[in-house]
Amino acid sequence: MGEPLTPGRPLRVGIVGAGKISGAYLDTLAGLTTLRPTAVTDLDRGRAEAVAARCAGPVAVADTLADLVARDDVDAVLNLTIPAAHAEVALAALAAGKHVYGEKPLAANRTEARAVLAAAGDAGLRVGCAPDTVLGTGTQTARKAVDDGLVGSPVAATAFMTTAGHEAWHPDPEFYYRPGGGPLLDMGPYYLSALIHLLGPVTRVTGAASRPRAERTIGSGPRAGQTFPVEVDTHVTGVLEHACGALSTLVMSFDVRAARLPRIEVHGTDASLSLPDPNNFDGAVELNRGDGWETLPASAGFPGAGRGTGLADLSEALAAGRPHRASAELAAHVLDIMLTLTDAAAQGRALAVSSTCERPAPVVL
Repeated sequence: MGEPLTPGRPLRVGIVGAGKISGAYLDTLAGLTTLRPTAVTDLDRGRAEAVAARCAGPVAVADTLADLVARDDVDAVLNLTIPAAHAEVALAALAAGKHVYGEKPLAANRTEARAVLAAAGDAGLRVGCAPDTVLGTGTQTARKAVDDGLVGSPVAATAFMTTAGHEAWHPDPEFYYRPGGGPLLDMGPYYLSALIHLLGPVTRVTGAASRPRAERTIGSGPRAGQTFPVEVDTHVTGVLEHACGALSTLVMSFDVRAARLPRIEVHGTDASLSLPDPNNFDGAVELNRGDGWETLPASAGFPGAGRGTGLADLSEALAAGRPHRASAELAAHVLDIMLTLTDAAAQGRALAVSSTCERPAPVVL
């Protein structure tokens, strides 16, 4: 673990990547006294300057990643780059003695993920990884219901993310359909992180996948009407065996025009639980004991949370000397589950998940 912060001093954050998602993080950081942006860099200097201008205090614009991680006023790097660069940026930050918190996934493959974990361990530094949406009142209220025994013994869960595809709204959607993309790697981390908070780690998976269309058409922006190739499977379904014995059914798809499927449900021996979208921090949690659905009051989680809450929790964990919740170990297990499911679908057989993780501590109101 990294050295505890000096009491009263915020964690000074260098931002790498000034794309669209950075705005959501800046909105959260603006309301926190425990985090302070001090530097930003991006391949497009204009975007970095725009981010710096949004911040309340002085924020330096660094020319390169190397320049940013070398700064004395950066304690931690917020890694908002594209997935293919996540491990490279994390390793550079760790080598420079900086803690890291990044967007999902932790890395592009298992080898890179293991390298990040090893580098952090060797340096005594923290690495955190999105999604932190599972720390909000939605997933955490549901987790408390499970932990309090409201559903009885968990038997099964379902997790569905279905859409017709991001090309309908994204002006540059190609990366969603290249290696490292697809519905499982893009949206799976939200659902799998929630399932691990609810039911614990996964030990074995099986599944199937398909690619119904060889190309897609951009539906918005200046390139509307252009086509591009699909290089990954766009409909993935799987069964996950949790260490606790529960079975989760997962469907991740860019091939569904419309659906009325629930986002996540947990079914136990005594009741069923329905969760809100795990891509959001809050939302209604409903319980059904067999006599109709009742909405549970928010009873756990960070109220009013936004993207960056996981980094704030990492900062507080450093000061308190406790584990942070949106951990690299959890993110590495999520990545391993997704890659093992991909392998299982390709091989047509069940496969063991080689990694595991501790179930993160709950967020108590």
